[in-house]
Amino acid sequence: MDTINIDEFKKVEIRIGKVTEATKVENADKLLKLQVDFGDFKRQILSAIAEWYNPEDLEGKKLPFIVNLETRVMRGEESQGMLMAMDTEDKPVLLIPAEDIPEGTLVV
Repeated sequence: MDTINIDEFKKVEIRIGKVTEATKVENADKLLKLQVDFGDFKRQILSAIAEWYNPEDLEGKKLPFIVNLETRVMRGEESQGMLMAMDTEDKPVLLIPAEDIPEGTLVV
C-alpha cells in the first residue's frame, strides 16, 4: 500500500451532494450520469456503477463526492468529480450518511 502525508490528503475535497437526476450514458453499459447539488454549486459526475445500480436508485440520495478533481471526458460526457463508494467483491457499496445533513457539507 502506498502512503501519502497529511498535506497531500488535505488537498482532497470531499463533500456531500444530493443526486437530483440520474441517467444512463448513451452507448456506455457501465456509466451513469449524475446531476448533483452541493448547495452552493452543482456538478455533473459520471460513475461506472450502472451494472449494479439503476438511475432511480440514486435520485434523491445524499452521497460523498470528491469535488476538486480535474474534469474528465468519458464517452463524450464531462465528469466534474467522483462518487465515493466501497469496493467489495460483489459490487461497489454506496456510502450513505447516517443522518440527514445539508448538501455541500465537507467530509473530514
